Amino acid sequence: MGLTPRLLRAADALGFEVPTPIQAAAIPAALAGRDVRACASTGSGKTAAFAFPVMRRFDVEVRPALRRAQVLVLVPTRELAAQVGDTLRAIGQSLEEPVKVSVLVGGLSINPQLMALRGGTDIVVATPGRLLDVVDKNGVDLSRLDCLVLDEADRLLDGGFADEVSEVLALLPRRRQNLLFSATFPTEVQALADELLRDPVRIDVSDAPLSQADIEQRAIEVDTDRRTPLLRHLIEDGAWSRVLVFVATRYACDHVADKLRRAGLAAEAFHGDASQGARARILSEFKSRELRVLVATDLGARGIDIAQLPVVVNYDLPRSTVDYVHRIGRTARAGASGLAISFVTADTESHFRLIEKRQGLRVARERIAGFEPTQTATPEQATGGIKGKRPSKKDKLRAAGLARLGEGPIKRS
Repeated sequence: MGLTPRLLRAADALGFEVPTPIQAAAIPAALAGRDVRACASTGSGKTAAFAFPVMRRFDVEVRPALRRAQVLVLVPTRELAAQVGDTLRAIGQSLEEPVKVSVLVGGLSINPQLMALRGGTDIVVATPGRLLDVVDKNGVDLSRLDCLVLDEADRLLDGGFADEVSEVLALLPRRRQNLLFSATFPTEVQALADELLRDPVRIDVSDAPLSQADIEQRAIEVDTDRRTPLLRHLIEDGAWSRVLVFVATRYACDHVADKLRRAGLAAEAFHGDASQGARARILSEFKSRELRVLVATDLGARGIDIAQLPVVVNYDLPRSTVDYVHRIGRTARAGASGLAISFVTADTESHFRLIEKRQGLRVARERIAGFEPTQTATPEQATGGIKGKRPSKKDKLRAAGLARLGEGPIKRS
């Protein structure tokens, strides 16, 4: 695909043998200097799809006399920033000259990050807010950037980050390569792509995780107040080694995790209220299998990449089809198989039907002995009152932020 011998050795050392579809399509295009618009679902190998082309420029091009930021990778979460940074550093170990990768995220003291930037940097991996804070303190200069990568672009805008993304774009030189990766392309992401990209190579492998049998999807009917006992039963009956459970709120996150712990299961809540240190510890324990159950909100789980995660449970259904794709894509990563279970109550039947419709799938409803629901969806519940149809306050704010993309810096509060 045009990688150098050193990068091929790095790929071999990291266990990359056969490129995934997104890697096979994106790597040659990026190496040719083209802008890339890539739609690929969670778990498809997007990080390597841009990491290898990014690192190739440091293997074949003459380095500037003074180290400067040549590449910016913008991501929505601290966890994803850390993972991308680790991947780039691991690949960079194969190069003749070291590549300095700086990870800038909130939730941690800014001073060590500023100290680490002394003497310059080659690649910046950052969340938007912390990057702008560092720029405000003259910690990094983005004016001579060669390449911009937007990873999980839908998540970048979904969290209400449109204003911050706009500020970052205003700091960059007009002449640069742009690589945009997203699991989905809602209206706001498509608008950003249209504004940002110049004659891009368009790649779409987004249907792979949902159309293949790698993810077994199940929908279990249950009463709202019986979901926690059912969850405990499924974990124990299925002897699941690890399970990621999605809930709607931080309160539910703490409540469900506490109930599971009282039942003797090693479980922890994972959401934005926790400190960065606590989040890192919990994630490490889950990866090492010290924890059996991780209960998370959509916001808390953004950027989580768990190898060989066998099961994902939608305790609460996601608000949108986009979130459904991201959630179930946490399992069956890198060619492995996985199981995605959704709890469907009488009140949420209509919403799950909408998810099915927009994904072009139908998941048979199941009932588990001993947990049969006493409430069933009425015809009105099953067909009307689609959750999320009316724009929320966040939707309106996000739309307002998007309208300002590209208009220059916006003063932050």
